[in-house]
Parts: sequence; structure tokens; C-alpha cells
Amino acid sequence: MRKTELLMDGWAFSKDLESWQTVNLPHTWNSIDGTDGKNDYYRGTCYYARYLNRPTLHSGEQLWLEITGAAMTASVCVNGEKLCTHEGGYSTFRVNLTDALTKEENQLSISVDNGKNDRVYPQKADFTFYGGLYRQMKLITVPAAHFALGYYGGNGVRITPILRGSNAEVAVETYVEGPGKTVSITVNGETQVVPVQGGRASAAFTIANAHLWNGIEDPYLYTCLCELDSGDAVKTQFGCRSIGFDPEKGFLLNGKPYRLCGAARHQDREGLGSALTAREHEEDIAMMLEMGANTVRLAHYQHDQYFYDLCDEKGLIVWAEIPYITEHLPNARQNSLSQMRELVIQNYNHPSIICWGLSNEITATGGVNEDMVENHKLLNDLCHRLDPTRPTTMAHAFMLDGDDPFVMLPDIRSYNLYYGWYIGELVQNDEWFDAFHAAHPEAVIGLSEYGADANPAYQSAKPEKGDWSESYQAVYHEHMLKMWQERPYIWAMHCWNMFDFGADGRNEGGKPGQNQKGLVTFDRKTRKDAFYIYKAYLSKEPFVHLCGSRYVNRHESETEIKVYSNQSTVTLYMDGQKIGTQTADKIFRFQVAITGEHTFQAVSGACTDTMTIRHTEKADASYRLEGEEIVNWFDKPEAVMKEGFYSIMDSMEALKQNPRTAAILTKVMERARASYGDVAKNVKLPEAVQRQMDKMPLQKLFKQAGKSIPADMIAQINGLLNQIPRE
Repeated sequence: MRKTELLMDGWAFSKDLESWQTVNLPHTWNSIDGTDGKNDYYRGTCYYARYLNRPTLHSGEQLWLEITGAAMTASVCVNGEKLCTHEGGYSTFRVNLTDALTKEENQLSISVDNGKNDRVYPQKADFTFYGGLYRQMKLITVPAAHFALGYYGGNGVRITPILRGSNAEVAVETYVEGPGKTVSITVNGETQVVPVQGGRASAAFTIANAHLWNGIEDPYLYTCLCELDSGDAVKTQFGCRSIGFDPEKGFLLNGKPYRLCGAARHQDREGLGSALTAREHEEDIAMMLEMGANTVRLAHYQHDQYFYDLCDEKGLIVWAEIPYITEHLPNARQNSLSQMRELVIQNYNHPSIICWGLSNEITATGGVNEDMVENHKLLNDLCHRLDPTRPTTMAHAFMLDGDDPFVMLPDIRSYNLYYGWYIGELVQNDEWFDAFHAAHPEAVIGLSEYGADANPAYQSAKPEKGDWSESYQAVYHEHMLKMWQERPYIWAMHCWNMFDFGADGRNEGGKPGQNQKGLVTFDRKTRKDAFYIYKAYLSKEPFVHLCGSRYVNRHESETEIKVYSNQSTVTLYMDGQKIGTQTADKIFRFQVAITGEHTFQAVSGACTDTMTIRHTEKADASYRLEGEEIVNWFDKPEAVMKEGFYSIMDSMEALKQNPRTAAILTKVMERARASYGDVAKNVKLPEAVQRQMDKMPLQKLFKQAGKSIPADMIAQINGLLNQIPRE
């Protein structure tokens, strides 16, 4: 019989092999320094150790150690003897301890290294590479004949359901280590006993009138029980469903169009880093379901098996990928292939997974080159060999030309677009998709990333790109959801990101060490207003939500009260008096005069929401990123423009035309670049994107740069430009 024991308590931890402290798993050494914004979190080797008593094993039994997450490279030793090294911080691996535990009391030690190198992904990306033993660890005792524990971290069972009309043909393959002779396989009440040949045993079943796994509407799961004649047994859940992708209809589930809209998710949390427990995983998926999401992109690496299980059980459609990201490393080809092999083999049975992601923004820092293309071809072929039932995909950087042949390498593709945040205007997202679809009508295309950073402390009556306000983020996502709704050919849209996450290379937006594009804050305590526009589009649960509840102190005498709801009619009350009733589609806007402190209530049927705001004589400086008044002096053209001379209101394109203004612009860009995170500094913009940026007024760049370029410096730059006459 198989026995499993958790090995989570009583570990000794050290960074230097001299000073030790007691820790319990899950554990990361970067939960604090990995999110303080100093870009200096510890990346190197740390050590874990504990004692194991010699086990009592019977009749050829074996004892295996299962490690489900050791970031990023781990070496396992017993009594000083190295047993294995595993490169890849996000997948499961196992070590056979049977012959190594020779003493009554044995020292198990694991060195874990998240240091910089050129052979293990990831090495450059906009998130923190937490080090540690940050998931579950187990001891597994099995008979001499057992379902394979050494086969790339899988569970030794591979299940392939194929729909044939109303029936499902289910192929079950098992992988056996040791002297097993027969395997008993049970599916849907039918049992077959099949022989083990060459370490494998397989059976085929037909489920008549199969109950389909149908996404969040009905995520029905079957159970497969596999039992070896030795007594070892493995139980695996699976779902019967079909998937398809159409260049006009988008994603198809069980033969029908199934519009996918949700978010990406990183596996960390404030104060915990990556060391999450089941409770945090459950809270995360509950928030996604509350929002109405039906898909999640599990970025940018393999996630905890428990979260894939939750997606199976709840019906979330999953994009799964490896951490081949941002920068191609010629010496890491084998690592990309091994991480992909582990991802597919360990996750093959999950009905929630519909595609394998080859890479993310891999052209961002170096463009397309021959070695990188070859690496992707090998990954693509590997996925097809391991799993012919699912397509491959890629998340392309917005800088990659849509006509580049590299775009079409995977079976399906998506783009990461940030028009309306990093560059350009919101409408350019619409224009980009229309142009791509017209030029490549045969290509399946999706939107894999898009977003705008928002600190809920920052509010604005006139939200603008680059102000880091909760208000602008809401406006941004209003536009993007409408864009998606009007284009059914977009196979999936994954907002970046569901939650704020650790990015130690960032120090911006009032919260160092975080990427704040999440719809929910890093600590999961605050759902930003943008969360509720998704709920209005996606959720069937009736609700109303008053936007701007954190924008309490309002300087304007007439203000907008905005309501999100999935109901058709909303009534607004002010201080108990009815203001009006509106019929609208998801967004309701009321203009009201305010003179003091007022209580507002939005009502639709049994749904209600309440907030209090007050009129103030002065604008509340705390609502603005730089702690200044809501309208900066350089927001007013008349304050910065001098007739016949240049100013910050001129486009960068115009400033480049004059040698004197071009010299000033060069210094400005150097200053702006110095403030970027360590990933953004290496991004190379193609000419087409640079031309779009050049159309921006210099003033827009300053807004995007935030406090990294102080207001007094902007004044000095404008003063210099005001001295240069137009030719």
C-alpha cells in the first residue's frame, strides 16, 4: 500500500551554513526583501536541513521524497552524499531515498539556489524570483512495484478522453516501475485488468452519454482508479470535453463558442512571497469566480498542482506555460525543454488546461534571432509529441511586428498590448486588432496581457493615463472590455493582472516593489473599482457598485457618481432623496452638485451599495501620486507655452527636428530610462512603435514617468525649451 507523510515542520534554514534558524514549510527567504523595491533581494544559495529516522520498510518497499517547489535549482543530499540536482523552480521532482538512509538518524539537506546564471529560466522578468522550498514536501512509501514516481514528476497515469458523438472514448495509460504484472483500471464503474508490458499498462473505455466537463457552468469530473497487483494505487480525476479554436468564433468548448475573459495570476502575496498554503489558493480562485472570470492565465511558470485541481473543480479554463520569458538564453535550451516536459507530463490530465504556452515576450530585449526560433520549434514539436490534443500558444510582446513569421510559429497566438498605458491611446488597441484580423483572417488571435497600474490611494475627477489613479484604471478597463465584447474572434482576453504582485525592480506608484496592475491589491484586502466592471460584464450574480468610494474629499462643486452593475436599471439616492433612475448597459453616470458631506446609495432591486463623500475647499493632495494638487501647473497649456517658442506641449517628433531641442530631449529620455525597472531598461522598441511614441507631447511622457522626474525639473526643462525659437 502507498503511504504519504507531509514533511513540513522542523526544518533548519541557513544562508551561510553558520547561523541557522528553525522554519516550517512552505518557506521563502525573499518574502520581505523581494518586495521592498530596492532591486537587491537576495539571489543565491540557501540551505535547508533536518533529520530523518531510518524507516521500517517491508518486502522491497521504497521511500521517495517528493518536492513540489524548490526555486530555482535544488540539490538533495543525505548524510553528505548528493542524490540529485533539479533545475527549474516551479515543477515537482522526486528522489529515491531508500538506499541512502543507512543510519538510525540521517541528515537530509537541500541546497536551493535562485542566483543569476545563463542556463535556468527565468533570469529576466518583471516579477520577483523568490527562492525557497515554498510548496509541500512529502515522503512517499510504495511497494517495489509501483506507479512511476521517477517519470518527470508525473503521477504515472495518463488519461485521454475523446468525444465521439454523445459518447466519450477514454484511453488510460499507466507507467509502472518495478516487477508489477497486472493493473486493475476502473472508470465509471467498469473495471479492466490489463497486463504490464515494458513498464506500461493501458486500457480503453467507452462512457455512453458522457457527462461533459463544461466550464464554470458544469465542471463535471470523472474518477479513474488504477491499482497494481502489488497493492499500489493512484486515483486521478479527469473531464470529458472537446476544445477548438476558430479565427472568427474564437474558443470553442464542446463544439460551441465559449467567450473567454479573465485574468492572469502570479503565485505570491504580500508578506508571504511565494510561500502560499491551500487557504491562499482557495481565496484567490474564489475572488476570480466572484468577478465572473471563466479563464485564468497561470503566469509565467508552472503553478501549484492544487491550483490546477481547483480550476478543474470550479471550471476555470487555464493557459499553462513555462518561464521562458523576456530574454532568450542560448545556454538554457535544454532547461526550457525539460521544464516544458515536466509541465505537460505533470498536468496532462487536467481538463481545465487548453493550451501550452511556449514563451512570454521573448523578443522584448533582443528581437528575433535564429537560435531563439530554433528553440521555439523544438518546444513546439515537444508539446505536440507529448500531447497531440492541445495547441501551443505564445504571448507576443507588443513591439513584435504582426507580420513577422515568428508570430505564426505556435498553433494559436496572443499579444500583450499596452496602448493607453505605456504608449499611445486606448483606441489603438481596437485599431491593432482590426488591422491584424484583416491582414491575417486565418490566424487565431487573443489578448494575453493589458493593464494599467493603480494605487487605490490615488483618485481623480479627471483621470489620465500615467496618473496611477484607481479612477484611470477603471476607465481603462471599461474601454478594454467593450473592445473585447465587440470582437468575438478574440479567443481569450487575460487582464494583467488579477492581483498586484511582487516586482522588486519597481519603485513607483507609491508602493515600492510591486506591479500594481492588479484588479485586487497585493494583500487581497481591496478590490479596486476596475474589479467591478469585470463583474458587470462577466458575473450573473446581481450587484451594484459605487465607484470612487475612496475618493472621499472632492474639490469639484459638481461631481460624477458612477455605478457599475449587471442590472439594467439603477436608482441613485443622495442623503435619502432620490436623484434619479437610469437604464443603461453596465455603466451608470449621475452628475450631482455637492456642498458638504453627503451619503449616496445605489439601488437595483435587492442590490444596494453606499458611500460617503464630502466637498472640500482645496483639492486633497494625497490623492495624487506626487502629493501635489490634482491639476499640475503643466496640465495648463497657457502656463507652459510661449508664443513662437518650443515647450513641453510639443510632440517628441517635433522636438527631434531641431538640434537644440533634440539635445534636451535626449537628456530627458536618459533620465526617464534610468528610472525604469531592470526589465524595461532592456526593452528595444521597433521603429513603428517608436513612431507612435514620437507623436506624444513631451508633457505626456512626464505624466507617465510620475515622480521619477520632479516637477521643478519639468519647469526647468520647459524654461529651456521656451528659450528656443521655432524655425
